[in-house]
Amino acid sequence: MTGDRPLLTSAVTALAPAIWGSTYLVTTQWLPPDRPLLATTVRTLPAGLILLAFARVLPTGMWLWRSLALGTLNIGAFNFLMFAAAYRLPGGTAAMIMAVQPMLVLLLAALLMGDTIRPAQVAACALGAVGVVLLLFKGTVALDAVGVAAALGAAACLAFGITLTKFWGRPDGVGLLPFTGWQLAAGGLVSLPFTLSVEGLPATVTGTNIIGFAYLMSLGAVVSYAIWFRGIERLPAPAVSFLALGSPIVATVLGYLFRDETLSIPQLFGILVIISAVLLAQPRPAPPRSVHVPRTPVFGRRTM
Repeated sequence: MTGDRPLLTSAVTALAPAIWGSTYLVTTQWLPPDRPLLATTVRTLPAGLILLAFARVLPTGMWLWRSLALGTLNIGAFNFLMFAAAYRLPGGTAAMIMAVQPMLVLLLAALLMGDTIRPAQVAACALGAVGVVLLLFKGTVALDAVGVAAALGAAACLAFGITLTKFWGRPDGVGLLPFTGWQLAAGGLVSLPFTLSVEGLPATVTGTNIIGFAYLMSLGAVVSYAIWFRGIERLPAPAVSFLALGSPIVATVLGYLFRDETLSIPQLFGILVIISAVLLAQPRPAPPRSVHVPRTPVFGRRTM
């Protein structure tokens, strides 16, 4: 259900991937190097526990395993793979490779929910693919194979997460913040043992690291995911998935502004093409229904 103002809902939801686009810059500039598991855990687990303490609502019944599944896909696995890609690839490149996920969501929504794939959505996929290819024109950038695989894995996790979140919905009587807290906490708990056993904790943590983690926990987790799950509830799954294409645009622009990454004419054109794809995939307000008003005769009915 999109409500009376679906484009406004789409605009608000687009803030989440815009925030995620800044994650690549924050990761490389403000976090301890080469610690994607630590970044995932610190970003998600404290934020989830804070929301749970505030809401005081825990999942029960089937929502125990559903929260674990959604938390793993939307939060734990997605964030780990995203951070792994961010450490190994330029931010814009990592986000662009992940932009394949709208095509996966179209297929998953058709298989799980019986959604009809509309010609406009196919056209949006084609435009999005062209835009991503144009954004990848960076000249001499060598792509790391592990980074590319991580970005593709993150796209798959996000696609499954969007589709299952839409398919299962939210339990009756549970607010958006508790629902977000369940997934953040579940994703953080899944990544915690791997963080401690594989990476361990850094020997030192700088003030810059603390600022980076605080940014990821607040805007990058609590705010962005609450906005994201709200959008999934109110918009069709494919429309939400196309909004994620805003992430490579933000990552590319920030890389150009702060990391001296190139931004060529084809890339600028690619940004315009991606924006066109996102707009094409969004739902439109239903046209107002015409109400038939019987015409009143000028002269009254004759009476005998």
